[in-house]
Amino acid sequence: MQPTATVLVYSDDSRTREQVRLAAGRRPAPDVPEVRFVECATPDAVVRELDKGGIDACVLDGEAVPMGGMGVCRQIKDEVFHCPPVLVLIARPQDAWLATWSRADAAVALPVEPVEFASALASLLRRRALAST
Repeated sequence: MQPTATVLVYSDDSRTREQVRLAAGRRPAPDVPEVRFVECATPDAVVRELDKGGIDACVLDGEAVPMGGMGVCRQIKDEVFHCPPVLVLIARPQDAWLATWSRADAAVALPVEPVEFASALASLLRRRALAST
């Protein structure tokens, strides 16, 4: 397993990005690598970072402005070759169907609950590690 995993976090709200970083901690689970975060506040920044490569998972804020994380997810799933797995943060549990529409690999409700979030992120990182072997 690689020594670190790079996780892209998209939100126009710096507090949401901070919640994600704090909930994941240095390592979301003992069997996944330590995480390094790349923060993006705009959809264009997300695409630029993904084009550079090296992103192992994405966390997208479904409530971001001007483009929500579900719209960004749908776009990158269509446009990015070998798109990394995506976890979408949703405002209400009832919005899970929208996360499915966006082709997100997982969804977690806001505000970020650390145990649930870390578990979901670790699952995506495990999936990514299996896919790259």
